[in-house]
Amino acid sequence: MDTSSPEHVGAERVRTVRLQGVAPQPWRNGGGRTRELLAWPSAEAWSLRISVAEIEQDGPFSAFPGVQRWFAVIEGEGVALAFDGAERICRRGDAPLAFDGGAAPGCRLFDGPTRDLNLMARHGRATMRAVRADAPWDEAYAWRGLYTAVAGRWHDGAALRAVEAGTLMWLDGIDPAGRRTDGIGVADPADRNGHQATDAEPGRRSTAWRFTPSAVAAAASDAAVAAWWIGYNPDSKPKR
Repeated sequence: MDTSSPEHVGAERVRTVRLQGVAPQPWRNGGGRTRELLAWPSAEAWSLRISVAEIEQDGPFSAFPGVQRWFAVIEGEGVALAFDGAERICRRGDAPLAFDGGAAPGCRLFDGPTRDLNLMARHGRATMRAVRADAPWDEAYAWRGLYTAVAGRWHDGAALRAVEAGTLMWLDGIDPAGRRTDGIGVADPADRNGHQATDAEPGRRSTAWRFTPSAVAAAASDAAVAAWWIGYNPDSKPKR
């Protein structure tokens, strides 16, 4: 079921999902709960999935072969993820950790449960980047979104929109067949980062987005904001 709410900002249609409006689902291994904010193009056969998980005890992640994952701590003291015997430490304020979804790392909590933002992508290229207050983000992804754990204002130079804490908002420039509809074109597969050079117009970039946290949120943090930019480009040739 699509729980997002569409509205127009300028000429674009913005969709939003509130975290508190999505019911949590228990993990199969009982180690936590997940709120699925987005599964595109469908929950059964997604290429892009964004969720917020509540990790309540130590244990392994589920394996997702062929999927690229990003992970960022939103609340709590953080976790240690074990990859081939080596641990990666993830705490609030750290850059999102990207890893192979097939790795299924073991997870060790530091001091109680955590809440974490998860991005999973296949059949294309994606990114998740920490937001810096008022700093521009203009990478040319067809699907562009923002998840913020704090209240603030999103703006693109023309439109300005208030965003509540615990909100995923996005502009969708792709149709269910994986074709881009934003006029920017699909990222060149040779571009490992999935941005800048495009098939349609090499070097063209998207309109810069910015996020300004509320005064309360800004006072409680440094330059890093509890918010993340998310981008996704489908493969040049749609999957059949």
